[in-house]
Amino acid sequence: MKYVPYGKTGKNVSVVGFGGMRFNQDRPNEENAEIVRYACSKGINYFDTAPGYGKSEDIFGIAFQDMPGEWYCTTKAMPTSFETAEAARGAVMKSLERMRTDKIHFFHVWCLRKMEHYELAMKPGGMYEGLLACREEGLIEHIVVSSHQPGGEIRQILSSGEFEGVLLGMNIVNFPYRLDGAKAAREMGRGVVAMNPLGGGMIPRHEKELAFLAEGGETATDAAIRFAIHCPYIDVALVGFTTKRQIDQACRIAETGEPLTDEDLDRIRKHLGRNMNELCTGCNYCEGCPVSIPVASYMQAYNDKLLNPTADMAKMMDFHRNWGLLVGAEATAEACVECGQCEEACTQHLPIIDRLKELAEVEKTLGS
Repeated sequence: MKYVPYGKTGKNVSVVGFGGMRFNQDRPNEENAEIVRYACSKGINYFDTAPGYGKSEDIFGIAFQDMPGEWYCTTKAMPTSFETAEAARGAVMKSLERMRTDKIHFFHVWCLRKMEHYELAMKPGGMYEGLLACREEGLIEHIVVSSHQPGGEIRQILSSGEFEGVLLGMNIVNFPYRLDGAKAAREMGRGVVAMNPLGGGMIPRHEKELAFLAEGGETATDAAIRFAIHCPYIDVALVGFTTKRQIDQACRIAETGEPLTDEDLDRIRKHLGRNMNELCTGCNYCEGCPVSIPVASYMQAYNDKLLNPTADMAKMMDFHRNWGLLVGAEATAEACVECGQCEEACTQHLPIIDRLKELAEVEKTLGS
């Protein structure tokens, strides 16, 4: 395993990180904890989770009890859910309890999607003040931020000096949208961690359509992992592991791949058509529609249109309604009231309402 400095923290982190969002949670916690221990044995020392990832913090808590060597745990809390300093401290204490550890090495102000979220975290008596107090108590070591914002806003936030690193949703498909933020962090000496390197599973599901990204006999999935590990503006590629085989795959790519250059990034960018920057990465933050439209499922279905522009969309939607993403949907796209809630939550700022209208027209041709 290769290691790099995380910003100016003095910590050396593995270029592959363990993302705790993809456990098969139908398995016993102990089985999943064994996967975490296996990752540690392969040299991975950066372990990321969040309270909203189901049993993930509990699984890490089991694994951490007998993991040798030096490793680092990270978790998160949203300012929209923990607005006060007291509430922030409560979030820290709850995560410490679940992970059975006396210290969180990197604590994220989680899921900033617009500047108002940052301002909410920084208000007097708010979340950031609570985290500062926790740091003074030794409950956390480093305060970092998780952002889904454009590069200019990320630069603005990091320039304030409150955060020692940033977690970005950045992968081989959407990196042109995120690259400025990663570059800003690097210029300021902040750590950079890339989440969703496989686009929330979108890249493995479209190996054939994205094969143009691959080189030298690798798969598109290999190429995506290689990009995140070897991009010069990323320190840790945060991969969501479900199996030991997936860990072996990422570790192999970390050991054998070569660092990418700015020229390589320009070349990859030229491979990406206009539609590639518009793919939904499946983060699911758009869920919670007030009229019960399964927005995330519709956006994943729309990916089929972007990846297969000449395909029959009616057939695709008929498949999704009867066999795929939209089976059992409570409401169809036509029910959209254009409230804007989903677009407000979208981490990629996609035109969700317009896409729902387009899909609604397709569905009308299908009948009931």
